[in-house]
Amino acid sequence: MNRSEKTNKIRAICVYCGSGPGTDPAFAEAAQAFGAILAKNGIRLIFGGGSIGIMGAIAKTVLDHGGAVTGVIPEFLVSREHAMRGAGNLIVTRDMHERKRKMFELADAFVAMPGGIGTLEEVVEQITWVQLGRHRKPILLANIKNFWDPLCALIDHMKRLEFIRHDLSFELLVADNVAAILPMLEKSAAAVTEAEKQIPAVIADRL
Repeated sequence: MNRSEKTNKIRAICVYCGSGPGTDPAFAEAAQAFGAILAKNGIRLIFGGGSIGIMGAIAKTVLDHGGAVTGVIPEFLVSREHAMRGAGNLIVTRDMHERKRKMFELADAFVAMPGGIGTLEEVVEQITWVQLGRHRKPILLANIKNFWDPLCALIDHMKRLEFIRHDLSFELLVADNVAAILPMLEKSAAAVTEAEKQIPAVIADRL
């Protein structure tokens, strides 16, 4: 297939999520359910490399169901987030910038599950890159128990005040249940060419 042709094949999904479990068991349960879906569909999980919290829950589930995972973690977090050794593929990076770039390169789409400041920062960065026309890989908020409602409200607020203008608009998918995530991503990915999924190296180095 020519890299400029359209493709709807999602081979790997990067999931941003918390290194803690949160207070509601529904968050980890949703991560486990999505992990099983990834394994069933032969889609590789790209994740933060930790073995604890929601991050660990989704990765362990993918592995338990015979799926493939790739963890990407910076050196300084290997001990703090209990890097998942023996996961089949663990990439240790020098810093956060290298980690995020590697996760971007490996993934065909992005899903943000419940998490903290790190999760928020990672998904907002991807939204920013799409807004600036750097790539068009699908981005989805897994709005489990309405977790991402405040972010959606803030984005709507920015649009009303025209800080997000029409020419800076972007597609942000929101799924209220785990079963809807993959179909929504596949539909969005069908309209994206291979070329539109890439950030040229010279640009990525400056992001």
